[in-house]
Amino acid sequence: MKWVKFVGSLKHSIFRSAKNKLFPSYTLSVSKNPAAGDFTSIQDAVDSLPFINLVRVVIKVHAGVYTEKVYIPPLKSFITIEGAGADKTIVQWGDTAQTPGPKGKPMGTYSSATFAVNSPYFIAKNITFKNTTPVPAPGAIGKQAVAFRISADTAAFLGCRFLGAQDTLYDHLGRHYYKDCYIEGSVDFIFGNALSLFEGCHVHAIAQNMGALTAQGRSSLLEDTGFSFVHCKITGSGALYLGRAWGPFSRVVFAYTYMDNIIIPKGWTVFYGQYKCTGPGASFAGRVSWSRELTDEEAKPFLSLSFIDGSEWIKL
Repeated sequence: MKWVKFVGSLKHSIFRSAKNKLFPSYTLSVSKNPAAGDFTSIQDAVDSLPFINLVRVVIKVHAGVYTEKVYIPPLKSFITIEGAGADKTIVQWGDTAQTPGPKGKPMGTYSSATFAVNSPYFIAKNITFKNTTPVPAPGAIGKQAVAFRISADTAAFLGCRFLGAQDTLYDHLGRHYYKDCYIEGSVDFIFGNALSLFEGCHVHAIAQNMGALTAQGRSSLLEDTGFSFVHCKITGSGALYLGRAWGPFSRVVFAYTYMDNIIIPKGWTVFYGQYKCTGPGASFAGRVSWSRELTDEEAKPFLSLSFIDGSEWIKL
């Protein structure tokens, strides 16, 4: 268990027992056609909810491309956003870190998100979140362009797509579950300091030259954060690092994951873990000297919903 001791405890004592309110109390609809829905924009539907929301609300978004920037504030909890299919319902915007904010200064990566969630117990189903900013040239400054940011605890995503280039999915903080999702980007396109399980997801790189899949921001052994990818698939173009450190104690594990031949042989810029992965990109030939396959005992804590205390709050 030396590796587990190095990366830190998996006892998430900082979290209280989560209340499960996943069953809908009422439903709203959003449609491009004013006659077909309660609202014509997702933000209008969110704004219609009470300042403090404590009941499950399902916002069903009809098929269409919704060009808008959406923000869910901290006290509007228990919201479900459900599309008509990830290929049919798309929310998109095109801000970057250098886009001028309300005061004329660059808004930064945090505020560039097309869709931002700051409230707990959020669920998204069968919808695409997209940042339309094109892939930046290598070395370009200020081109971070977030498609989705989640900055709250206990969020689940099922059958969703996250499309962007640099910094696509800002998995900021909290416990999160991604199931059967598609995530596309070029550099650091899954990043943040959350505690997240990605299960059955397809991660696709569109780097023109060289990119990195993850940038996990764990800064202390005391932080129970990290990313675990289980039964996932990694494909794409351009050379790709599995991860690089955003914090000195970054923690990322890939298990039972297929890796295409786009993976740079060194694999990592810091010590992360692999467990029973397959595909030409999963080979340990050429890996950095301190990289190795995790043992069964080391990998076990990262392979199930217990990694994110899922039994407390996930009832899907």
